[in-house]
Amino acid sequence: MGVVGADVHGDGTANEPEPAGKSDVDHEFLSLERELAVFLRRARANSGEMAREVHPELEPAAYGLLVRLEETGHQRATDLAVYFGVGKATMSRQLHALEGLGLVTREPDPADGRASLVRLTGEGVARFRRVRDARRERYVRKLADWDRSEVAELARLLHQLNARAES
Repeated sequence: MGVVGADVHGDGTANEPEPAGKSDVDHEFLSLERELAVFLRRARANSGEMAREVHPELEPAAYGLLVRLEETGHQRATDLAVYFGVGKATMSRQLHALEGLGLVTREPDPADGRASLVRLTGEGVARFRRVRDARRERYVRKLADWDRSEVAELARLLHQLNARAES
């Protein structure tokens, strides 16, 4: 038997009861922290799986670059580095690897001939969308018993959390 009063999550972890004297607000934020930690752990694992589905040699961290490039169409490497909060050398290494796999290409920036724009290749778009669509289908199956308004509310709250994190 588990800890009396413990809350067991779907991932098998048990939450210890709160010490006496903790406020409801503290409990709510502690619960949020626990749930986000589980969510982020699973998201990292899923990113690795999705990266390998796009290409067996794709690094998990590079999958996010594909997401961003599909979203923006094209972007300078320096802007990508700022967006992801990494150095230029790290971004250059990741982009070089993606180029080597035939997933991205660089072309001159018409606004500044010294710079280049990075964009997905046709192959990169096709591979990325196939994996993204399969992932979306998994979400649909996992949340099939949710009301559409609940899915919309979750998306709205996650958007709000992401927007605050960026400000």
